[in-house]
Amino acid sequence: MTLSAEQLATFDAEGYTVLPRCFSDAEVTLLRHEAEAVLKHNRPEVWREKSGAPRTAFAIHRFSDAFSLLARHPRLIEPVRQLFGEDVYVHQFKLNAKAAFEGDVWQWHQDFGAWQRDDGMPQPRAVNIAVFLDEVMPINGPLLLIPKSHRARNIDGTTAYPLWTLDKETVTRLVLDAEGEDGIGVVAPTGKPGTVLLFHGNLVHAAPPNITPYPRKVVYLTLNTVANRITKSTRAEWLAHQDFTPIVPVADDALAEYARTRRVAAA
Repeated sequence: MTLSAEQLATFDAEGYTVLPRCFSDAEVTLLRHEAEAVLKHNRPEVWREKSGAPRTAFAIHRFSDAFSLLARHPRLIEPVRQLFGEDVYVHQFKLNAKAAFEGDVWQWHQDFGAWQRDDGMPQPRAVNIAVFLDEVMPINGPLLLIPKSHRARNIDGTTAYPLWTLDKETVTRLVLDAEGEDGIGVVAPTGKPGTVLLFHGNLVHAAPPNITPYPRKVVYLTLNTVANRITKSTRAEWLAHQDFTPIVPVADDALAEYARTRRVAAA
């Protein structure tokens, strides 16, 4: 799968693009089953809210066959190869789970801030890919993006581990710069399960809390170009991978075939 000329233009201009219904119901059902199992693990890669509800599970492709297939899926790998014209590797893989009533806030930040300062990533030549496992709605803590903010370089951040957060004045300036004809400079991409969102590593984003009964699980895969590999290791390897082997994509039907062998039926 490759991006259309329109999708490429949108990504370049706005810093993100949305691919609706990228994965089938059967594939999403498999991943949702696997996600529930992963979030029950008691291991350092699984972080929890103060309440004990799961918040983020890192490097799950290392201990889940289904997510290992997703990490090498051509519908995710090929668009990023197309954007950069280079081979890519997995820099980070995580599952963010905004639990019903308990999913907390993620402050405004650029991911490249952490990648550069903490991991020694030379350039912002990495892309985040979000795969929606639940329906992402305007009400259940969707990701908020500031369009065009990927073009703002060298924004100073404040350490709020694990993020380098931005101050209110900077966020306000970026939002005003991004305002369109509707007078709104923030977008919240939504979509059905199986939707994919690609966004630039420099795009400023955040997420509000989820105070609804609707959970919101999203897989985030960060792909970096092999030539842009990180140069230091200040974080745990499961937070910033140090295997720079180029990804070899699996067959397009790999997830669907795995679901059939596991007898996981679509909802």
